[in-house]
Amino acid sequence: MPTADTIFALSSGAPPAAIAIVRVSGAAAFDVVRGLAGRVPAARRASLCVLRSPENKELLDQALVLVFPGPDSATGEDLAELHLHGGRAVVRAVEIVINAFEGVRQAEAGEFTRRAFANGRMDLNEAEGLADLLSAETEWQRRSASLMFGGAFSTAIETFRQEVLHLSALTEAELDFSDEGDVETQNDKAIKSSCQSLLHRIERIISSPPAEKLKDGLRVVLGGPPNSGKSTLLNALVDRDAAIVSDIAGTTRDMIEVPVGVEGIALLFTDTAGLRDDSADVIERIGIDRSHAAMRQADIVLWLGPTGAGPDHPNLIEVATKSDVDVDPKPGAEIAVSGITGDGVAELRHLVAEKAKTLLPPPDEFAVNARQRLFLTATAAALAACRESDDWLIIAENLRLSRRALDDLTGRAHTEELLDNIFGKFCVGK
Repeated sequence: MPTADTIFALSSGAPPAAIAIVRVSGAAAFDVVRGLAGRVPAARRASLCVLRSPENKELLDQALVLVFPGPDSATGEDLAELHLHGGRAVVRAVEIVINAFEGVRQAEAGEFTRRAFANGRMDLNEAEGLADLLSAETEWQRRSASLMFGGAFSTAIETFRQEVLHLSALTEAELDFSDEGDVETQNDKAIKSSCQSLLHRIERIISSPPAEKLKDGLRVVLGGPPNSGKSTLLNALVDRDAAIVSDIAGTTRDMIEVPVGVEGIALLFTDTAGLRDDSADVIERIGIDRSHAAMRQADIVLWLGPTGAGPDHPNLIEVATKSDVDVDPKPGAEIAVSGITGDGVAELRHLVAEKAKTLLPPPDEFAVNARQRLFLTATAAALAACRESDDWLIIAENLRLSRRALDDLTGRAHTEELLDNIFGKFCVGK
């Protein structure tokens, strides 16, 4: 992706709106401002300017203009923002005029953020945190993304990298200068102890709940025999008619998934086919098999059948349903509810949320995604090999491999394909 061009895009929401913000980044950004406004305002101060077409002096809009000289800008380049009136015609007219400037073009998806990365304004982890922050729908997602975007994870990784560099220097001293009296040698115990300490800290991050659980939501599966009230309870939990409710056994034949936020946590409630062994219906049997599979893959299971008859699952909640008509709810139930009257539903939501919190990263800690975990695992493997070896050449090579994995993690070492994949997920204008 070329960076010589100056790029522009609408960076606020789609018009019409009260305000529309058009960003321009690159070497010609201030030329665009001068051409439209007749001057370049003072840096980092909002200035009211009349924008006109350079070609025929036609009035385009009256806007607030801000300029940010590089490299101290969001992209690391000269950057301008035009705060326009948010009508479609206004935005379109200004974009047409900007596009006519020489060397200026419409930005591609994620190009502003990609330039920020290329110019050292953020690393890949902070860029991914920004993407997660933009897509956050729950409070827990927002907090985790804010920590990643704010550099908490990047700071930890840079600390690890500096420690590995120090260990590499000690190892090189052992390899190259151990026969010279003025160089400290016999660092093997210190190196192995440091490798063990670093390995322990990295393994703690690897073993923490993954970011995908925060983003995609924890799977909460409702299971039980036919007519145990699963569909009625699902509708009550998500507060809408998501599943068909009927007294006919076997009404639900396939899974019904409904995403919802509960106490700031993303959950995916799943209704399943009723479990029974005597069904001769081929389609219902397929649904029952899928129900078993869904409960095996669930993060939390709400079991509506007889106590103790549910799957062997570490996060199973025994639920007694139909409390409005059942005067003798099932023994051993953690909670009794009625999907018809709503009794106990709020309490069940809270119970699910409390259990979900034990399966997610704490809100004051960052959560790593699959890409980050891959390189952390490679770093840990290399450090473990250092700890176990007595050969300085092997130790030096594994320390090099650990540095390479950490560089891959932050983007110091990267491929264009990787960058295309990460920044292509952003919207145009970001």
